Amino acid sequence: MSDEISTVKEVALEKDDIGNFTFPENHKYDAGYGLNEDTVKYISNVKDELDWVREFRLKALKTFQDKPMPTNWATDDLNAIDFDKIRYYLSDGQKPMRSWDDVPPEVLETFERLGVPEQERAFLAGVEAQYDSEAAYSNMHEELKEKGVIFVNSNEGLKEYEHIFKPYFGKVIPTGDNKFSALNSAVFSGGSFIYIPKGLKLEQPLQAYFRINSENFGQFERTLIIADEGAEITYMEGCTAPKFETATLHSAVVELVALKGAKIQYITVQNWSSNVFNLVTKRGLAMEDAEVRWIDCNIGSRLTMKYPGVVMKGEGARGEVVSIALANDGQHQDTGAKMIHGANNTTSNVVSKSISIGEGRSTYRGQVHIPKHLKGCKNNTECDALLINSKSRTDTYPAITVKGNQHATQHEASVSQVSEDMLFYMQQRGLDEGQAMSLAVNGFVNDLVREFPMEYSVELKRLIDLEMEGSVG
Repeated sequence: MSDEISTVKEVALEKDDIGNFTFPENHKYDAGYGLNEDTVKYISNVKDELDWVREFRLKALKTFQDKPMPTNWATDDLNAIDFDKIRYYLSDGQKPMRSWDDVPPEVLETFERLGVPEQERAFLAGVEAQYDSEAAYSNMHEELKEKGVIFVNSNEGLKEYEHIFKPYFGKVIPTGDNKFSALNSAVFSGGSFIYIPKGLKLEQPLQAYFRINSENFGQFERTLIIADEGAEITYMEGCTAPKFETATLHSAVVELVALKGAKIQYITVQNWSSNVFNLVTKRGLAMEDAEVRWIDCNIGSRLTMKYPGVVMKGEGARGEVVSIALANDGQHQDTGAKMIHGANNTTSNVVSKSISIGEGRSTYRGQVHIPKHLKGCKNNTECDALLINSKSRTDTYPAITVKGNQHATQHEASVSQVSEDMLFYMQQRGLDEGQAMSLAVNGFVNDLVREFPMEYSVELKRLIDLEMEGSVG
């Protein structure tokens, strides 16, 4: 390993944040700053894409340019994005390696320090690790390949499995769904394509890890997961980036398709640095008796706008969003859920908990829609907020539209502060004020933390403790 890389490692180890380090850039392909037709064509040429993919991108670019910036949500934060100062594609031109031994040294060290290879050995069925615009590593257990499981990056999916990929690509989330889904459709790179054959139930999760290394960069992964009839999968993703002085943009699109009787569980733990604009669109389609479940933890970023959704298209379909959001000073977590009932006897559940620290702001924004012609639909929505300081802020905007009289819905929301009596009680038993506050916050989210796999729940508690340092007083 070079002295330059070692030096970077020594500097980074002085930081408390495990993700706050970067390596010198060494990119073979760089689309430059700003977004126009030449940028899109450059990305498509580097990837040697099919004609229909190039046309898809160019149409999406026009949609992005024509759509105004959202004016009713997080307006002040969004105005800080300068699209002309973002780099939209950076890569070394590498294909994803199937062995960690073949990954470039600085990339390998990045993921080793984040614990990804260790997690793969311990409890995962497969891993994809993305570094800036492209996957550096992608592999899964050999026995899953023999059973017909497909787990590749989106570029490989488009080329090698077009007959499976194309019918669902851009169908769950149309290009024009919003300005940032259009942006992703124009410049997407990386992300996962997964197909689980009929009746196959994966016992171990698959995982993707998205790492931003470069400054003034935009990461735009595109993920499509298809669980065939009766199949089951748990997919986990993690995200980190270094702390730069300039803005970093992350704008992903994730489409899930659960066919008859299938189950998809999608788990996200993001720990973005405070310069990241995290503007993603995630939605699942649940057919007859299928289930799509989002488990989501949002920590860090300057602004997160994320509303995982489920369209319950088949009778008996189920959708669920379980989310935790933590907003610290200078951060806005604008998160929520969208539940669209499209068939009889469908069930949705939304449980959201947010913590606002210092001058941090958390927002719950939800949508539930049950049309008049349906019957037997059920929805439960719970959104609870915890304020740590007097300047902390939280807002709740539930939009629940229920037509007809053959449905059952319920909504509960609460806002609370950490009790001084509770802190005093814990301090009398040997905890300092910071430890007492961390314990109170972990108690507030503990029932949701248990929804995460054990390895993630331990990490979640550690991240929450780090965020709580210096939050009192």
